[in-house]
Amino acid sequence: RLSLYEHQSTYNPNMPLSLLHYISDLYESMVNPIKLYGSSPVQIPPPRFIVFYNGTVERPEREELCLSRLYSVEEKEIWLELKAVVLNINMGHNKELMEACRTLREYAEYVRRVRQYRKEMSIEEAVERAITECIAEGILREFLMKNRAEAKAVSIYEYSEEEHIRMEREDAFQAGIEQEKINTNRKKIEKYEK
Repeated sequence: RLSLYEHQSTYNPNMPLSLLHYISDLYESMVNPIKLYGSSPVQIPPPRFIVFYNGTVERPEREELCLSRLYSVEEKEIWLELKAVVLNINMGHNKELMEACRTLREYAEYVRRVRQYRKEMSIEEAVERAITECIAEGILREFLMKNRAEAKAVSIYEYSEEEHIRMEREDAFQAGIEQEKINTNRKKIEKYEK
């Protein structure tokens, strides 16, 4: 088997298309192009696609994303499908998986701490505090000790990106509300003028 794993801190329904690109590139690197035109079947490993989700928007424990849901026209017979299983790895979700995989469980704890501390301090301070505590308590200890600077930079970037997306959505929502108020007032004025 060939398993592709992806991590997302924001829900992304387009992952099957992205994963299609990844798997296509991988298969291309595995197969001699000359063999594609031969009379013998080319053997390729069957793929599996897993997306680990740990965003702040509540999502189910497990869900499937399908490439066919992105098609602009609904087809009775689907000729090309790609399914990705999305697993929610936030604290309190997928308990059986978390018990079976210490690294995921510890990562979820690390993320939980960063989010908790972020409510009281800057993202840089929150990440530093979470890293220091986790190392002291044996949570992702070896990884964080070896890759502290990189882990800190990635965590700050990821959190900032998540915040940016959330703020853009809020701004768009507010803009929609303001536009609706303008439209409502315009209709009232037009009605009054008649």
